[in-house]
Amino acid sequence: VGGAPADAGLRGDVQDHVDAPGALDRRARGLGSLVARLCSNHSPATVVVAGSAFIDDRLASVPFARAVRSEAQCDPELRLIPTHREVVRDIARAVTIHVDAASAAAPHTAQALHLSVAAGITTDSIAQWLGTGRIVRAMPNTPALVGKGMTGLFARPEVDAGGQALIERVIGTTGQLVWVDAEAKLDAVTALSGSGPAYVFLFLEAMTQAGVDMGLTAEQAYQLAVATFQGASELAARSDEPASVLRERVTSKGGTTYAAITHMQQAGLPQTFIAALRKAEARAQELAQEFGR
Repeated sequence: VGGAPADAGLRGDVQDHVDAPGALDRRARGLGSLVARLCSNHSPATVVVAGSAFIDDRLASVPFARAVRSEAQCDPELRLIPTHREVVRDIARAVTIHVDAASAAAPHTAQALHLSVAAGITTDSIAQWLGTGRIVRAMPNTPALVGKGMTGLFARPEVDAGGQALIERVIGTTGQLVWVDAEAKLDAVTALSGSGPAYVFLFLEAMTQAGVDMGLTAEQAYQLAVATFQGASELAARSDEPASVLRERVTSKGGTTYAAITHMQQAGLPQTFIAALRKAEARAQELAQEFGR
């Protein structure tokens, strides 16, 4: 679940709201590719995707998932409805108003496990809208699109071990995962790994520009920067030592690395970076309040 209930039997006004021009931006459309990856390695009838047209297109080549208009077609084990957060609540309430549509879907989805990938929507809000507590909330990041993602997960008490195992099988197709024991900690996950790729891209931009300024071509500088991030990350992942020790090993006093690191530290870069992540965490908390109303 991306936060919305089934669009089984939705009347035209609700579906038009989902598919209306401008209702979904590029970030929302990007979820289609992520959902296709999430569903790619699972058996028939395991996963049902109820969503708008942009999801249907990306699921066309996925044999084990269906973008359905009527969930009476099956009894899904997992409902995945990847909807952009701005329309989640309105769709949910619209379906609630249309009691006949909600009633038609309920027998087929009441026992399903719901996976939410909608940022800023708490499981309390989703449970209230859907009438079930079998919800796992996920905070993935964009490297999931290439199988190198990092996803934070929180399960409500109503989700048993079997449900968590199913979620791990689904999320495992996109990369690594970590469970948190309190939903509020997903705000920290959002700040670190959810928004994290953008921080890396910002550093790649800066390193590329620096390389160009020092006489390299943009292509050469970008290749060097990307490979450096890849290699350093792999080294850190394989090492039992903390990042501080790894950094010190390549920072000989008086050397080139020392000159660069000292300049960054004197400019307050570490403190600025930490403060920036706290800003991201605070914004995540604000979104939860805003979209949970």
